[in-house]
Amino acid sequence: MRVLITGADGFLGSGLAWRLANTATGPSRLTLTDRQFVGKSAQIAGADLMPGDLTQPDFLDILFEPGFDIVYHLASMPGGQAEAASERGRKINLTMPLDLAWRTAASRPGARFVFASSIAVYGDVAVEVISEATPTSPGLSYGAHKLMTEILLTDLARRGELSAISLRFPGLVARPPTESGHGSAFMSQIFHKIGAGEDFLSPVPASARCWWMSRAAAVETLLQASNLQCDAPTVLLPPALCATMAEMVQAIAAVVGRPASIQWGDDARLTRLFGAMPDIDASLARGLGIAGDADLQSLARVALSGD
Repeated sequence: MRVLITGADGFLGSGLAWRLANTATGPSRLTLTDRQFVGKSAQIAGADLMPGDLTQPDFLDILFEPGFDIVYHLASMPGGQAEAASERGRKINLTMPLDLAWRTAASRPGARFVFASSIAVYGDVAVEVISEATPTSPGLSYGAHKLMTEILLTDLARRGELSAISLRFPGLVARPPTESGHGSAFMSQIFHKIGAGEDFLSPVPASARCWWMSRAAAVETLLQASNLQCDAPTVLLPPALCATMAEMVQAIAAVVGRPASIQWGDDARLTRLFGAMPDIDASLARGLGIAGDADLQSLARVALSGD
């Protein structure tokens, strides 16, 4: 089985690549692509590393020469950066995934295409419980591009050209401290600051209610989604934990064994985008065997360990 991971040197991609490379029943050929390899993915023995620009047709010609049975498309430009550089954001977050989907279908019809979508497709949420059926209204180009890609993948699946699924992930924790392009970066920084025993200035109040998911749970979700039957849903909202910033701080402090020093802020925009989240109805995903993180302390323990 041939497997491709895009964004394979990134936070989620590297976690998935290492998991696949160290699984006894892993792919017969694992191809990893990113703009460059400077992280842990470069150390994966047996994987084909193909650095390059996925927006360039010549590179895609080379990349898709063999075809793939499963494509995990994780590469994207963070929402904040994409909003500031709209043309490049459109190329990376919309044109690129559409081209990848078409090429996957053309080179190996019926291949499994697993797309890392985002909760950004919902925009400002004004309901008490959210699910796959909740109307979408993206507030940023990032979310709009994710939604448009979902629509194309669903149509390709309807036509039988691809076996596709889009996973609406929340922000994952704990991203490296150097990753600041994500609007939800503060949700990862709080782990690093408390873990190091440092003061943290939170841009949102203690009462901000966020969705939380560890990289380990996201990797497991990707793997399970790739093995679902072709008649499974084409869009899925993975289980995520919904908790206030204060509740997550308590969980992190309990894991590290010392109190946290937090100064709470009140950034209205960040609170609206990431700290006003409703409950999640993930019954569809759970019915398919996707469990997510068990509880806040389990999530904190995994996030602090770097998986």
